[in-house]
Amino acid sequence: MKTIQKKLKTSDNREQALAEIQKLSPQLVLAFGSVNHFGPGGHATGLHDLFPEACVIGCSTAGEIANDGVYDDSFVVTAAHFSSSKMKTALSPIKDMAGTLDAGVSIGRQLNAPDLKAIFVLGRGLDINGSALIQGIRDQVGPQIIITGGLAGDAGQFKKTFTVLNQDVAHDRVVAFGIYGKSLEITFGSRGGWDAFGPIRTVTRSKANVLFELDGKPALDIYKQYLGDKIKELPASGLLFPFQLLKDNQDSLGLVRTILSVDEKEKSLTLAGDIPQNGLVRLMHTTNEGLVAGAKSAAELASPSNTSDSLGILISCVGRKIVMGVDVEDELEAVREVFKGTVLTGFYSYGEICPQDKFSPCSLHNQTMTITCIREAA
Repeated sequence: MKTIQKKLKTSDNREQALAEIQKLSPQLVLAFGSVNHFGPGGHATGLHDLFPEACVIGCSTAGEIANDGVYDDSFVVTAAHFSSSKMKTALSPIKDMAGTLDAGVSIGRQLNAPDLKAIFVLGRGLDINGSALIQGIRDQVGPQIIITGGLAGDAGQFKKTFTVLNQDVAHDRVVAFGIYGKSLEITFGSRGGWDAFGPIRTVTRSKANVLFELDGKPALDIYKQYLGDKIKELPASGLLFPFQLLKDNQDSLGLVRTILSVDEKEKSLTLAGDIPQNGLVRLMHTTNEGLVAGAKSAAELASPSNTSDSLGILISCVGRKIVMGVDVEDELEAVREVFKGTVLTGFYSYGEICPQDKFSPCSLHNQTMTITCIREAA
């Protein structure tokens, strides 16, 4: 397995910049960039023309992760050539949140096969229920198949996100690839680094991923009590105070939910994934040190048997980037210390898709560093 990465600016000549990757004859091309690269004339449009035999997949971001750092307004292209492993792509339109489950079912049906090893999926970042997306895929391929990925971003604007799959660049798609082969080693890990604070509250009214009431009171009213001056910055400021989901005994479920939008009329919060009615939740906050420790823990979980000649895909929540500010590269450095010799790529997202560990089912996460490592044994 051979891997090459190139980072492009808006003014770069794409064909010249990617000439070395073309010589690699890759089967997989990952493309992560700011939203301006996904519009007319952007680097994402027509990218597949340079790699007609490859799976070209990617999305818009809230920040790009390259092997040498974290960037904004860039376009990071990472390509891999495999000796024997195969890939197949899948795409499904998703018009609104209600269509998420059907989109997941479609992706799962397109990719399911006896030798399927793992699925990597990228969804639109808005008007989507990540929990339903995972459920739809898992219902088709079974719990034994590894599912990882994330939801696209738009630099924290919460207006429009994009995905790309081969020639298709759109704002209303779920895209994915399945990877097949006996020589593959797929490892993964997901950790947060957030701490709970405030009282434990009961979800007294919710529907799927929309939260209406906590302790019998409007959810938005309670949430605003904690935001202070940041109320006017909603929904973006909600990234700083996600919800932790708890078991009946008040232990953590290992799941965090971030706000995607608010409804002032209904006094409700729309979250990135499902929030069960009658469940228990608690608000969370964090420090830079906690986030770095969480990233390192995710890397240790995802570390393969040999970190050389492998590809690591990092998907970290935009909320982590906002909290860390100018120190955001510290969490990348923590991962790099574990993944010596691994080419790293990825993006800052509106949701992360991954099992928490090898003993857990795939879930939709928020506020985590999620890592997928692909390695082809010699």
